[in-house]
Amino acid sequence: MSLGSLPLFVRLNGRPVILVGEGEPAEAKRRLLDRAGAQVVGEDAQAALAIVAIEDEHEAQAAIARLKARGVLVNAVDRPAACDFTLPAIVERGPVIVAIGTGGVSAGLAAALRQRLETLLPAGLGRLAEGLYAARSALRARFPDGAERRRAIGAALSPGGALDPLAGQTDVAGWLVQADRPAARVEAFVLTSTNPDDLTLRQARALAAADRVYHRADVPPAILDRARADAVRIESDALPAEPGEGQIVDLAMGRGA
Repeated sequence: MSLGSLPLFVRLNGRPVILVGEGEPAEAKRRLLDRAGAQVVGEDAQAALAIVAIEDEHEAQAAIARLKARGVLVNAVDRPAACDFTLPAIVERGPVIVAIGTGGVSAGLAAALRQRLETLLPAGLGRLAEGLYAARSALRARFPDGAERRRAIGAALSPGGALDPLAGQTDVAGWLVQADRPAARVEAFVLTSTNPDDLTLRQARALAAADRVYHRADVPPAILDRARADAVRIESDALPAEPGEGQIVDLAMGRGA
């Protein structure tokens, strides 16, 4: 399954961004750019990004064409087909930013999802992120191996873990004092469906935490995409006798799946 667009977080503090247009749509974009610290400039200025918020179709298309001819990446309000990039709905908790995008096809859906997430994410989520950042040196000392360190943090952040982010836990230093080395683990699943939405909660969590994913040839890419991007994927007719250390997941398709 290919991505319609690649989500990126761009640091705009002090950088110029072109804004073309007037009225509330343009002002809404200006407020967003101001929050990001961007320097809002006119169409003739030099910048890498531009937002076109013009209602008149002819004027909007002309502005888009002029900007793209200069190599500027354009976001065109209410014109998803003309957008080089889109602006997501945002949930902000200090340094933690959750962005919800729909490729520009439904701002209403993105807004509805943002409202749901606002009720789920605790206010202290930013403090947890800052605590993990402050503990980087101590984490490296406690868990010198990078993969082991990632597994320890993942276990702590898991549901019911010592640093469960949805439970409002923020005491990183307290957890680190008593944190143990995470045990290696192998989980094998026979899948009953090729649809990734049919994964059980346990299967989805195991994939998200896996260091290696062994799988039969008929396991579809849509399922494998639920694993981390940096997880090693190994096509194999059977789980090897020594699959390696860390979190291992073995996937096979069931009959009739």
